[in-house]
Amino acid sequence: MRLRLAASLLVLALAVQAPALAQQDDGPVVTANNAGESADALRAREAIAYETPLPRGAPTEDYPLVAWCAALVEGHIALGRTLTSADDLDRDIMRLGGLEATDFRDALRAGRSRQTPATLAAAQAAEAEAAGKWTPLMAQEDESARSQAFGLFFGLPGRCEHAARRVRDNITTPPTTLQQAGLDEVGQPIAN
Repeated sequence: MRLRLAASLLVLALAVQAPALAQQDDGPVVTANNAGESADALRAREAIAYETPLPRGAPTEDYPLVAWCAALVEGHIALGRTLTSADDLDRDIMRLGGLEATDFRDALRAGRSRQTPATLAAAQAAEAEAAGKWTPLMAQEDESARSQAFGLFFGLPGRCEHAARRVRDNITTPPTTLQQAGLDEVGQPIAN
């Protein structure tokens, strides 16, 4: 819990320190580009993401995790599309989720040829397990129950983003640790 709070505070601090990027129109949000983010900030976010425990049942290896993350986002979007009462915020969440899912699928395609048969099988199983989480919710005849489930989805672990980057870019070295990023066990900068 303390690490998650520290991660949130770090992201907020980095956002405040970074120059504001004005968006001229309501175009696509770039999810696979860290333009404007320093290497140290990326290392800190990666360290915190890999030190934060994953939800129960989430794969720990990068490639299967990305497949699991993609399936969770795609299931959330599919559930949202069943809602006749979706509002502008719901539609924007689905649009952003679509961008995120595309990023994950692109990373999976880029890294597929480098995976072992066992890793590919683990990814397929992880994807099926994550997709299956949405099955009982999709079967709900009561739209208000589906809407509530759509609204209660809290998103993905931060590790999904980093795992996708590592798979896409063929990064095979171990993830950055908190110590390597200059952070203590709760994600706070170590005083020099």
